[in-house]
Amino acid sequence: MSDYQVTDIFFDLDHTLWDFEKNSALTFAKILAHHKVQVDLNVFLEVYSPINLQMWALYRENQISKSELRYQRLKQTFDALRVHVSDEVINRLAHDYIAHLSSFTHLLPNTVPTLEYLFPKYKLHIITNGFQEVQTKKLKGSSIDHYFQKVIDSEMAGVKKPDPYIFELALDMAQVPPQRSLMIGDNLEADILGAKAIGMQVLHYNFHNDPDHGICTMINDLIEIKNIL
Repeated sequence: MSDYQVTDIFFDLDHTLWDFEKNSALTFAKILAHHKVQVDLNVFLEVYSPINLQMWALYRENQISKSELRYQRLKQTFDALRVHVSDEVINRLAHDYIAHLSSFTHLLPNTVPTLEYLFPKYKLHIITNGFQEVQTKKLKGSSIDHYFQKVIDSEMAGVKKPDPYIFELALDMAQVPPQRSLMIGDNLEADILGAKAIGMQVLHYNFHNDPDHGICTMINDLIEIKNIL
């Protein structure tokens, strides 16, 4: 960290605190069985995961809408697997995925011990590109909502990370200057470069095993934060 004293810490949610991969897999296991879609879950997830990341990148860049994101990530997965699923069923799956996703509550390793360590010392907040109705349920369902003072999402801001406005809105809501703020997230472009561009301090949680980039400190386990702050 810099010479400035950090007072406020802003976390990303998915892939940083909330175990998106595990919870998403459990959701798909439930809804694919319910809709009697005959596909091997592990094979489905192997194909779906990179497509989902590509769709989110397009969504961040405003190239596709929320509804297109939800439909296309499933449509392209089934097409790649050469499994015929009607548009009607795809749309039902897309709806049910959002409806059930937040009912699973697994967190990434050491999330609670890390938050317990930070909570008495810093003001904690969330900045997420996730959808408002889902992210709120995730925080409450995982019993970590009480750690955070402000939760800023892209639907509230009208823009998505790495757009500077969502970070500026978060700082304004928390009433803290960027120099005293730390952004912790898994996405180099959205979280790290986006926050750094407006003067926030940054810490990269290397969930995706990205190569060392030299932009900021990288950690592989949330508990490492205790050695930094």
